[in-house]
Amino acid sequence: MPAVLVLTLLSPAAWAQDVSGGNDQAGAQAETDEEDEEIVVQATRSRRRVQDEPIRVDVLNRDEIEEKLLMRPGNIAMMLSETGGVRVQVTSPALGSANVRVQGMNGRYTQLLADGLPLYGGQASSLGLLQIPPTDLGQVEVIKGAASALYGPSALGGVINLVSRRPGDALEIEALLNVTSRDGQDLTAYAASPLGGGWSASLTGGLHRQSRQDIDDDGWIDLPAYDRWTARPRLFWDGAGGASIFATIGAMGEDRVGGTAPGRTTPDGRPFLQTQNTDRLDAGLVAQLPLAGIGTAHVRASGMRQDHRHVFGDTAEDDRHDTLFAELSLAGEAGRMSWVAGVAYQADGYRSETFPQFDYDFTVPGVFVQAEHALNEQLTVAGSARIDAHSEYGTRFSPRLSLLYRPGFWTVRASVGRGFHAPTPFVDETEAAGLSRLEPLNGLRAETAESASLDIGYARGGIEANLTLFGSDMRNTTRLDVVDPSPEAGRVRLVSVAETTRIRGAELLLRYRWQAFTVTGSYVFVDSSEPDPDGTGRRQVPLTPRHTAGLVAMWERHGVGRIGFEAYYTGRQSLEDNPFRATGRPYVELGMMGEIVLGDVRLFLNAENLLNVRQTRYDPLLRPTRAPDGRWTVDAWAPTDGFTVNGGIRLTFGA
Repeated sequence: MPAVLVLTLLSPAAWAQDVSGGNDQAGAQAETDEEDEEIVVQATRSRRRVQDEPIRVDVLNRDEIEEKLLMRPGNIAMMLSETGGVRVQVTSPALGSANVRVQGMNGRYTQLLADGLPLYGGQASSLGLLQIPPTDLGQVEVIKGAASALYGPSALGGVINLVSRRPGDALEIEALLNVTSRDGQDLTAYAASPLGGGWSASLTGGLHRQSRQDIDDDGWIDLPAYDRWTARPRLFWDGAGGASIFATIGAMGEDRVGGTAPGRTTPDGRPFLQTQNTDRLDAGLVAQLPLAGIGTAHVRASGMRQDHRHVFGDTAEDDRHDTLFAELSLAGEAGRMSWVAGVAYQADGYRSETFPQFDYDFTVPGVFVQAEHALNEQLTVAGSARIDAHSEYGTRFSPRLSLLYRPGFWTVRASVGRGFHAPTPFVDETEAAGLSRLEPLNGLRAETAESASLDIGYARGGIEANLTLFGSDMRNTTRLDVVDPSPEAGRVRLVSVAETTRIRGAELLLRYRWQAFTVTGSYVFVDSSEPDPDGTGRRQVPLTPRHTAGLVAMWERHGVGRIGFEAYYTGRQSLEDNPFRATGRPYVELGMMGEIVLGDVRLFLNAENLLNVRQTRYDPLLRPTRAPDGRWTVDAWAPTDGFTVNGGIRLTFGA
């Protein structure tokens, strides 16, 4: 719902929500807040204030996260979907799974981190977004474009870093109960407290469920059923001189059911159940220690194990994903220059009891260096480089160069970078249909990309504007080709496409703030083309709208409540292997939300998709025959849940 991402690179201010005295006083207050605000970015390792970062970093602060928390308490998908240049794409309508596409690049290229750690795996599964509650997030950082110079082969398209909330000086307890008009329920709780001696701790847990919904009564479940629990304790320590320790353990279990409704069948006359059971356990550590006269040593380490049991009709697949990560670095300053250098190691493994021919073990040791130099108060240049020795795809060099120029109320950022991605059996199609029809991998090459961006921003008083131009050239992208097109026993294979996939685009954001009111308009243009599989030329990349836009209006007064309205436009998008249409229809989604604060109690109500836009109002979701890769549904190019209302109560105690 409301609250489009604030591009805090341009103005990280916590703008006053209740200012008396008219426009001049509001503007003066806003400029004062901008100077006082300290939003420190973790994803770039330099730990600078966001406005001082030469690399563009978009940040959602806690206030914006709380707005999204009231609309979708169970996962972070909505929080990211309303961010400019970021699109959450449903990859499996049967299970509701989705990934994050940054500036037109496929979701498998986006690295999802938690406090700088790959707690959700080197390549997060498409259900990952739907299994992460936003309850305990303090801020969200988004780096767009090739970020392999920072994080290696998993960050070819960008990085999303989920930063946890830090406990305050007193006990805090929060609880939230949410129900939806589609028979969904969420119960989340958060508790944090200081422990003494510089130690503090937090604990987050949640229970989430959704009943299956066949909204258009065609026998296919449009909203899959699920039952999920999550738990995550965190431990913090802050010592003298800047030493610190952060440790976390996370656990999650989920059972998800989609496919045909009970007693119903697909067009071939047989039922087709599609389920996924997930168990995940992870642990992570982040520590820093000042070294007198040298700099600050940083240690990061994590481990993750995720067990799956998939059912695709008559086929059951049992598998396990593992990720181990460790990094040691040293950071320091010399005059106007700050630097970071270090070594990293990551191991990603996959084991399938059903299809062991797709097992893999990737090990990637790497070294990296990063330096930022302030030439004067207005101009800063930054460079970073990384060398990774991938066990399967060889040694790769990933550089990135950035520039920051701040004359007066203007901000200019320019950045170029190169990165790579290690192909795995998991692309959108195989995550949706499984591996049963996939040929053994053979001859795949590392996917590469060169990315560039130019940001021009202006911020003064209550006015903020930002224009971003971006582009990427990708080579050796992995594509799924059909070997045998028969519906019953089709075969597909993954191939590397040597020809260039080109992405060009622009983002525009305009915002005006006056006292307690904020109005935001945004527009994103993406022109993404790739070689046509039939070899006749080029085509638009499927499921990539050329035009998207949004308008959000919000009134908010702390301690009183908030009211918001939103409108989002999604333009036409090319579709692939859809028997009903070649191009998706443009559509508009409207929404409203409200919250009232009654002391420690907050009541909220949110209405999504007021126009009841739903893909199945235009065409069936279910295909007339099964696709060669095994899918029974077409791709989701519009919402599948239609008009939905949710509401509930949130209790806050303590600080």
